[in-house]
Amino acid sequence: MGTLIVGLLIIGAVALAIRSMARDKKNGKSMHCGGDCGRCGGCH
Repeated sequence: MGTLIVGLLIIGAVALAIRSMARDKKNGKSMHCGGDCGRCGGCH
């Protein structure tokens, strides 16, 4: 029973991470470049 609960928690965390990444992509954000070139030395 404990394995099932832990598995469901992990699946939930992965689903939330994927949802967050999809939302960021839809809003034009990227994991590689947030558009803040002051923080990154070699943007655009």
